[in-house]
This record gives sequence, C-alpha cells and structure tokens, in this order.
Amino acid sequence: MKAIVCTKYGPPEVLQLKEVEKPTPKQNEVRVKIYATAVTASDCIIRSGTVSPAFWIPMRLAVGLTKPRNILGMVLAGEIETVGKSVRQFQIADRVYAFTIAGMRFGAYAEYTCLPEDGLVAGMPSNVGYEEAAAVPYGGLLALHFLKKGNIQSGQNVLIYGASGAVGTSAVQLARHFGAKVTGVCSTTNLELVKSLGADTVIDYTKDDFTKRGERYDLIFDAVGKRKSSNLQCKNALAPDGQFISVDDGSPKLHVEGLILLRELVETRKIRPVIDRCYPLEEMVEAHRYVDKGHKKGNVVITVAHNNKA
Repeated sequence: MKAIVCTKYGPPEVLQLKEVEKPTPKQNEVRVKIYATAVTASDCIIRSGTVSPAFWIPMRLAVGLTKPRNILGMVLAGEIETVGKSVRQFQIADRVYAFTIAGMRFGAYAEYTCLPEDGLVAGMPSNVGYEEAAAVPYGGLLALHFLKKGNIQSGQNVLIYGASGAVGTSAVQLARHFGAKVTGVCSTTNLELVKSLGADTVIDYTKDDFTKRGERYDLIFDAVGKRKSSNLQCKNALAPDGQFISVDDGSPKLHVEGLILLRELVETRKIRPVIDRCYPLEEMVEAHRYVDKGHKKGNVVITVAHNNKA
C-alpha cells in the first residue's frame, strides 16, 4: 500500500511517499480503508521534532529517537475493510472516523491502517463526506475536552483565543452549543469566518488587546497555546472565579463518547467542519509546508485515492 514515511525529524521534505506492507488486523482490531486524513499542528510538531527541552526526551522515547517509528497521521475517515475475529462493534463496509493518537500509533497517512475496536473510532456523521468527517476529530475532541475541563456552563461569558484554527473553530461552535456567550479572537482575515460559526463578538488581535477592553470572562480558552504569560496577561480579563485553559495544559484523556457526540452535533447541524484546503496524499509535503506557516483556517485535509472508491 501507499503511505507517507517520515525518514527523520526535520522539515516537510523528510516526508516521502513509499510502498509499505498492508497491515493485518489483530483479533480485536479493524482494518480501515482510509479515504481522508488531515495535517494537524501536532503532526507538524512531531515531524519536525521541535519541542521544548522539558519534553524532548519524553517525546523521543514515545515516538522514536531518530525518527518517528510509526507512520504519522492522527485522524482519518474511511470504510472498514475487514475485522478481527473478536470484533463485535463494527462490520465490513461501516463508514467510520477516528483519532489514532492512543498509544502513539498514528498511522493515518496511508491507504490502510488497523485500529482497536475499543479505541477512538466511531461511525462517522451520515450527512457529510469523508473529507469533512476527517476534519472533525482533532479540533472537535480537543475543544470538547478543554471546554469541559473549564466546566463550561450555559450563560457564561467565554472567550476563545485562536478562534480560526482547527481547535478554535470547533471551540466556538461547541461553546455556543453549550449556551455560552462567545467571543472569538483571531486575525483580520478570519473575522467573518469566526462570526459565521456563531461567535457573538469577534476581536481582531492585530488591532485590539482583549485583556485591555474591560470585559470579564468566566472562561478564557487559548486554542493555540501562544499566550505564554497567560495567567499574568489574562488575569485582568477574568471574572471572579473565572478560569484560563490552554491547549498546552497537559495531555488530554479523550473518549469515544466525544466522537459520538460530535457525530450527533454534525448530523443535527449544530456544528460544521471547517476546511481550508485539500491536498492529495501525494502532495503531503506541500500540505505540511502550508500548515507550518501557522495561518490555516480550520483544517487542512488530505484525500487518499483508491481505484474503487465509493
């Protein structure tokens, strides 16, 4: 099968399209024919190997010393091609989407991958295609985790910093779904997008500093992890007992129930996937170059062609 192999840590050019052995599922696994995946900010961090000194050794031990030991790619949408003998939850031809980060197995930059049936895999939303489905799990699950960690409540005043990225676009819509009054912070070119996702107020960070506006927020969620002096800068913008939450706040524990909830919200049009660009698998290097620039809107999706694609 075709897969993108990371030959060493470094720039996008270390990614190469190669023929590798098609995986065989274990008894508790399903093999998924992948039709779409996505290039996330986390993928680019792992590919480059550039992390803070405190995380350098733990990341290399988990992912690989000189190069990632597994094929990269954290999210996918596709069709189950075969199932292991003990699998009961899924059947051949089920359309699924998944987050493959559990156990650092990754594997979505390929035509096929195997996943445990009790992992982060669920039936994909029935009203969208594979490309849109692949744009849901990364931002959706992370936004859901951190908003719940911040104990989001209906009626709260919530600010999403970095509201136009993969996590941010999901966070704006989810916060709105939970009944919050939402303020989105983004750049000039993304104001209309964030507004269209349901933000009550949008702030252009290139022209205005939300911490100096006098507004108080019950929850501030940094969806990009760029406000390094977060607590000091944001304290003046927090309401009494308000919380600041960042995507940098530890490793989240994600659950398949989140994928099921996201599916329901997509199917009822409470949230929608946001896609900036699509690239074929063969142009993975270009996709990584684009994501590395740090200006993508929502998700960058990778399509995986099969001759017999449904």
